[in-house]
Amino acid sequence: MRLVWQWIQLEQALPPNWTEIRVALTVPAADRDRAAALLGGANPLRRSDQLRLFVSRRGGFGPEAFRRALLRLDRQGIGGRLELEHVTEAEPEVAPEARALAAQWDAMTANLPPDWSDMLAEVALRSSDQLERAALLVSPTNPLRVDDSLVLRFRVARRFGYGVAAGMMRRSLERLDEEQIPGALRILRVLADTDPVGTQGPVWRVGGRSV
Repeated sequence: MRLVWQWIQLEQALPPNWTEIRVALTVPAADRDRAAALLGGANPLRRSDQLRLFVSRRGGFGPEAFRRALLRLDRQGIGGRLELEHVTEAEPEVAPEARALAAQWDAMTANLPPDWSDMLAEVALRSSDQLERAALLVSPTNPLRVDDSLVLRFRVARRFGYGVAAGMMRRSLERLDEEQIPGALRILRVLADTDPVGTQGPVWRVGGRSV
């Protein structure tokens, strides 16, 4: 079987999230030097009667470049056997709502401006059976339930003003994690570099209500 067809079959059998593979190409001794020259762009490593190559989806020598290189060998009448030696798979992506709530908080606040001061955030719970317990665990944040939904809304004040302190907000989320109450954290509004004069901080209007 032509080398390019061997690669097509091998590639189809790879896991969908593969990122890098190492393959071994065995060619007759008489064709080895010529094959290595034609595969020069792949930087093949010689070992015994094999040429070893690395193919990566993340840059460098990719699968399409490898296909073209094997096609050059086929056109030159160089046959051989292609084998998969190792495959590296990407770590599965974790949906944000599948992560611990404290971890969601850390990830979201890490992307905020360093001088952020006020925030409106909410946690959407998954089960109504956990609503009362969750509200009790996060009671220091003075949560507001949104209508009849499973959403608890909070105001956070990082430096001063109306709202729970950022550290207490994170600790409250940790309490939910400790009791394995899952949810999805969302930041609805955030302000930076505020300087309230004679007030407790900004007021947002959401759904016709002041919050």
